[in-house]
Amino acid sequence: RAPASAIAHFREAVEHGVVKVMSKMGISSIQGYQGAQIFEAVGLSTEVAEHWFAGTVSRVGGVTLDEIAEDCARLHHPAFAEGSDVPLPTGGRTRYRRDGEQHLYNPQVIHLIQQAARTGDSGLYGQYRALLESETRATLRSLLDFTPGTAVPLDEVEPAEAIMRRFKTGAMSFGSISREAHECLAKAMNRIGGRSNSGEGGEEPDRLGTDRNSAIKQVASGRFGVTGHYLASAREIQIKIAQGAKPGEGGQLPARKVYPWIARTRHSTPGVALISPPPHHDIYSIEDLAQLIYDLKQSNPRADINVKLVSGTGVGTIAAGVAKGGADVILVSGFDGGTGASPRTSIYHAGLPWEIGLAEAHQTLMLNGLRGRVRLEVDGKLMTGKDIAVAALLGAEEFGFATLPLVVLGCVMMRVCNLDTCPVGIATQNPELRALFSGDPEHVVTLFRMLSEDLRREMAALGFRTVEEMVGRSDRLVQRRTTGRTSHIDLSGLTAYMGARPPRERGVKGGGREEWAMFMDAVGTMVEKDGVHMKSRIVNTQRTVGTRIGSFVSERYVRLPEGTLSFEFDGCAGQSFGAFVPEGVDLFLSGEANDYVGKGLSGGRIVVRRPADAGWDDANNVLAGNVILYGATSGELFVGGRVGERFCVRNSGASAVCEGLGDHGCEYMTGGVAVVLGGVGKNFAAGMSGGVAYLLDGRLAEDRINREMVSLLPMESDDLRVVEDLLEKHAVHTGSKRALALLSDWPASGARFLKVLPDDYADMLKAMDTATNEGCTGETLLDRAFEIRMGGKGV
Repeated sequence: RAPASAIAHFREAVEHGVVKVMSKMGISSIQGYQGAQIFEAVGLSTEVAEHWFAGTVSRVGGVTLDEIAEDCARLHHPAFAEGSDVPLPTGGRTRYRRDGEQHLYNPQVIHLIQQAARTGDSGLYGQYRALLESETRATLRSLLDFTPGTAVPLDEVEPAEAIMRRFKTGAMSFGSISREAHECLAKAMNRIGGRSNSGEGGEEPDRLGTDRNSAIKQVASGRFGVTGHYLASAREIQIKIAQGAKPGEGGQLPARKVYPWIARTRHSTPGVALISPPPHHDIYSIEDLAQLIYDLKQSNPRADINVKLVSGTGVGTIAAGVAKGGADVILVSGFDGGTGASPRTSIYHAGLPWEIGLAEAHQTLMLNGLRGRVRLEVDGKLMTGKDIAVAALLGAEEFGFATLPLVVLGCVMMRVCNLDTCPVGIATQNPELRALFSGDPEHVVTLFRMLSEDLRREMAALGFRTVEEMVGRSDRLVQRRTTGRTSHIDLSGLTAYMGARPPRERGVKGGGREEWAMFMDAVGTMVEKDGVHMKSRIVNTQRTVGTRIGSFVSERYVRLPEGTLSFEFDGCAGQSFGAFVPEGVDLFLSGEANDYVGKGLSGGRIVVRRPADAGWDDANNVLAGNVILYGATSGELFVGGRVGERFCVRNSGASAVCEGLGDHGCEYMTGGVAVVLGGVGKNFAAGMSGGVAYLLDGRLAEDRINREMVSLLPMESDDLRVVEDLLEKHAVHTGSKRALALLSDWPASGARFLKVLPDDYADMLKAMDTATNEGCTGETLLDRAFEIRMGGKGV
């Protein structure tokens, strides 16, 4: 029995691993996985790759077959040596071990840079830099040297203040790290004119527009907390297509870290795990990406749009498409780094060094005449001025840092980020642990000043007066001559010089700053006088209608009284009708709408109804396309007809009524209400972890509901009130005959509905009932319910 059990466990583990990799790579069947060659060799000699892994890309060369054999023998000997009873070493692959693998962040390195940043001692920074330089070669950039040039005096090099404006902190979400750490980074970057990144968790409204505001707002697949107000407060908006630390996967926030205040910011449920899987349902093609870029430029005409890519084979081709799609900045993210919350299977053997991806992106953009359209950014364990200099020479203009600023704030690399037990109050939400946080914005400011001064010294020695002069000058890099295994590495493909970088093209962004200011003043006058009520024709070439008005409201007022700005359209709306519109903006459409209606809806109301003279039955005709209410956080949508696929995907707060839908309805929904008065397609409620859906005659569609995370329940009195209220609004706004018929026989017809409720959400509701019975109210109610949900853990 024991061997059989072991074999079964082994098979289960291997199958889980294969399925996980297939999922990350977007491969649905084993036939598609076999022979796909979805990997690239890094550090494997070309001869070995060509003979045993024919067709596999191996761009930098590496170890030979003899050296691979030496490694196997070295590992085998201590395990099978006769008479040896000494325990095998742990290896230190994940955590630092004195006799284990080399880590760039070892205790001595951490101590030196923390003390340097906290005391401002340049001598300690020098020791830190020297220690990193003396370490065994661990990165591709460590194999590169600079070619000599005519040095210039240090005082002729641009000042540190100018260089620091090119620095950014990485996308670490409020939720993965504490409020104190998140705000500390924002304050520091705002002081030096750099940019901190919110990550994909949204941001608390009271921070927006203050010195605690993150200048970069991330828009990822989960769309957690992405509201119109959030976008309007950005200097830069980053679309995360992939992330370097775990390419092919989205973010994950364990249930124990979804405290009530995190759930409130993310528009989700306390104590319910949050998953941001890789698919962007509005980025299935480069055309879709161009549409999202356009949507975001309408949501904030003054913000740069940044697209985050991961270093890998073909990233140059992707970067060229992104540049054509209208992005202002492209980030090439390396495989190093991450907040430590990634599973081991996500960070080992995944992703590539940024040196490879950055060089490919720069070279491809140069070859295609696109380099002047975009700025290139890079991140992934940049630790010294030399690292920054190499990145600039390979093509980067902006530089991101994540682990390093966390280290100077107190991180000691315990690698327990996902457990909510961080002993220094950084990667935790637990108030008791957060009280131990000792970081200060000035520590981060000092760090970046030291890095800037380090870079200035490198620039002076090379003969560059500005970073701008350095960008793309890979002719100033040469590979070091080394012995041993590193002698097989060939970096000539990275250092190929493509000529002078063209000047930056200065295009008009979203109508221009002056036009935007004039627009805001004009609309503001109308709002404060009588409001706005307009009627207009619309055609499907008019995209993202209503979003520019919504951006004005979000920036100046956050929200307005219901119906203050009311627009009636007649015709066919283009993509993203009503994207991100806030409360106070009502859009009525008599006709039909394309995909992405109400994307990121932020409190507004959208109505799509058949024309009065249509002459056809509304309930059996499609009036709106696919991916409706993607990432909506609040507001209402009423569609007097059927809709396409992925209705309410990732909805986290909006209420919606439609008269039938296609496949994958309510996918990954985390909040809000969906009422469906007709048939549903397959895979309904897949990944649904919050909110509630009500299906008319839903028992007839049980075989189309994905039951993995939800239960099918009968209606209760509270449910009947919710559905009746929404049906009344639906009937008023759309004239729906089906809604009127149901209301005429209410509450008897209410029994025909089936409630689809996520199991985790139901458990949280039970915990709230218990907390209510204990006499808790308001925020105390949520805090106590979270305690109960987490098994008594205090908040």
